[in-house]
Amino acid sequence: MASETLHISRQKGSDFCQENKIHDPIEQVDCQNSCSSFCQCSKRSASDGSTFCFRERCSGQKLVEDENDGPGKINPIDSNVLSEPTIRHVENADENACSHCENESCKACGAMQPQDYRRTHKGNSANSLQDLFLQDNYDDGEDDDSDWEPVSHLLIKKWFCYNCTMPNFDDVFHCDVCGEHRESQVRGYDTFLKHIGEKVQVSVDSDTICSFPDTASSSKSCTAFGFDERMLLHSEVEVKPHPHPERPDRLRAIASSLVAAGIFPGKCSLIAAREISQEELMMVHTLDHIEAVEETKNMLSSYFTLDTYANEHSACAARLAAGLCADLACLIICGHSKNGFALVRPPGHHAGVKQAMGFCLHNNAAVAALAARRAGAKKVLIVDWDVHHGNGTQEIFDGNNSVLYISLHRHEGGRFYPGTGAADEVGINGAEGYSVNIPWSRGGVGDNDYFFAFQHVVLPIASEFAPDIIIISAGFDAARGDPLGCCDVTPAGYAQMADMLANISEGKLLVILEGGYNLHSISSSATAVVKVLVGEKPSYDLSNVMPSKAGLRTVMEVLKIQLKYWPVLESHYTALQAQWGPLSWNNRHQPKKRRHLIGPIWWQWGSKRFVYELLYGRPHLRDLKRIRRQQ
Repeated sequence: MASETLHISRQKGSDFCQENKIHDPIEQVDCQNSCSSFCQCSKRSASDGSTFCFRERCSGQKLVEDENDGPGKINPIDSNVLSEPTIRHVENADENACSHCENESCKACGAMQPQDYRRTHKGNSANSLQDLFLQDNYDDGEDDDSDWEPVSHLLIKKWFCYNCTMPNFDDVFHCDVCGEHRESQVRGYDTFLKHIGEKVQVSVDSDTICSFPDTASSSKSCTAFGFDERMLLHSEVEVKPHPHPERPDRLRAIASSLVAAGIFPGKCSLIAAREISQEELMMVHTLDHIEAVEETKNMLSSYFTLDTYANEHSACAARLAAGLCADLACLIICGHSKNGFALVRPPGHHAGVKQAMGFCLHNNAAVAALAARRAGAKKVLIVDWDVHHGNGTQEIFDGNNSVLYISLHRHEGGRFYPGTGAADEVGINGAEGYSVNIPWSRGGVGDNDYFFAFQHVVLPIASEFAPDIIIISAGFDAARGDPLGCCDVTPAGYAQMADMLANISEGKLLVILEGGYNLHSISSSATAVVKVLVGEKPSYDLSNVMPSKAGLRTVMEVLKIQLKYWPVLESHYTALQAQWGPLSWNNRHQPKKRRHLIGPIWWQWGSKRFVYELLYGRPHLRDLKRIRRQQ
C-alpha cells in the first residue's frame, strides 16, 4: 500500500512536466534535432533557399527565420501560449516541397490553410479554442504575416522575494508585499553554525543534557534547544513557477535571529539529535504511512499532495524532527530542563493517522505528546496557534481524553485550508470536549482577538484540565506580513500568549515550530517566544482588551458549544452576554469584505474541505482504535 501511495505521488509530480506538451490537431510536426529549416512534410529544403515555417517543440522554444532577423534566431516563449501552428507563405519553392498555397491545402502533406479550415468547420456551434483563434486572426482574409513577431515580448519578467516568496516586477528593487530588497539574504547563520560546532553533546538518556562551557546556570534551569542541520536538506527539487514557501531558509532565519539576540548559545542548551524509531512512529501513524515516507529515500523527487513534496533526504529530516520533539518532551517531564524549543522542519500538525499533507510528513506534536505520556505525564495539553487548523493532530487524538487539543485558526466556514476545525468539532467516542476549536471567520485577526480568546476560552479550560505539560504547535503564519496567513499577530502578541500558557503548567512548556513563511515575521516572532522561555517577561497590557466584532462572535459561539463539556465557562459566557449580547450576534448590516487571493491558485483550491475528504475520507475508526490501544 505504501508503494501505491508513492506511485500516485510520482504521477502527480510528473503531471507538471507533461502538461506543457502540446499536440497540434491540424498538422503533424516532428521535433527536429537540428536548427536548419526543413519542410515539415517532405523534409526538403526550398530550392531557392527561401524561408520555411519551422517550430521547435522539444524545448518549448520556437525557431523563426526571418529575412530581417537572420537565420537561426531562437525566441524563448511559453509553450502554454503557443498552441497554434505558425504558417508561412513560401514563394519559389520546389514543387515537391510544402508550398502551402494561398487558396489550397498543401499537396504534399494535406495541411489546410486557415480559410479551408474555417470553411470545413463552418456552422459548428461547438467551436474549439483553435477555431476561435483562427477566426480572430484571419477574418481579415490576409495571409501575409510578415509583420508577425513572437509573443515573447509580452512575457513579464519578475523576481520572487527572498523574504516572503511573493512575485514582483523586474523593474522594482523592493518587494511590493513586504518591502524587502531583492538582493537580501539571511545573515548570521554562519555564526550560529560556529556555536553549534563548539557544543558538548550528551545523549538524552544521560542525567544531564548538553550545555555550553559558558553556561552559568545548571541544565535544569536551562531552555533545551533542538536542532540538526540535516533538516535543511529537505527541499523541493522540481522548479515551479512559484517558490515553495516551506523552505530551509526558515530555520536559518530563526537561528540567526537567536544568535543576534544573545539567546543562543548563552541561554539555551543544545540536545543531541536522533531519528525517531519506527515503533514510536507507529503509536501515531499507520505502518503504510511510515513506509510511504521512508520510500522517498529512493527517489530524487516525489509528492504526497500537490503542495507536500519530498526528496531523498526528507525521510531523514522528518525522523530527526520527530525524534527531537520526543526527546525534548521527555527532558521536560523528567525535570532535566524547565522548557524547550524545537527548531524543526518539516512541520507536522497536518499529518494525520495515515496521510501526509499540508507540507507535513510526521506529526511532531503528537509524537511529543505520547513521549511525554510515556515519561510520566498523565495529561497533555496541545495548543495550536498556527493560522491553519491542525487537522492531523485533532484526528490522532479525537477520541483520547488524556490529550486536550485547542486550536485557534482561520476557518471562514470551511473555505480556508484545510477546511476542518469548525467550532462544533468537539471530539468523539467519549472524548467530547477534548477538541476545542476557535475558528476565525475572516483574515486580519490580530493580538486583541487572540488575547480575548485566551482569556475567555483557552485559559479557563486549560486551568480546569491542569496538564502536566503544554505543547505549543507554534506556527507563525498568523504573524503580521505572512503571505499565506494574512493575519496581524505581532511578536509581542506571541510572547504574551506563551507567557500565559507557561503560568498554567508550572513552566513546563515545549514550543514546536510549525508554519510561518515570511522570514522576518517568523524569526522575530520565534525569538520573542524563546525570550519568554529563558525568563524574560512580556510587557503587554491586558487590562483592557477589546476584540473585533467578528472575534467576539467567534468566542461567543465557541463558549456556547463548549459549555456542556466545561462548566467553568458558564460565568464567562454569562458575563459576555450581559456586556456584549446585542453586538455579538448582530451581523446583519455588516458589509462583507472581498477576499484577496495571494499566492499560487492551488493554495486556494486546496482550502476546500471537500477536497480533503475526497482525497482522504473520514478517519477510519479501526486505525484510531488500534493506535489508542497502543497509547
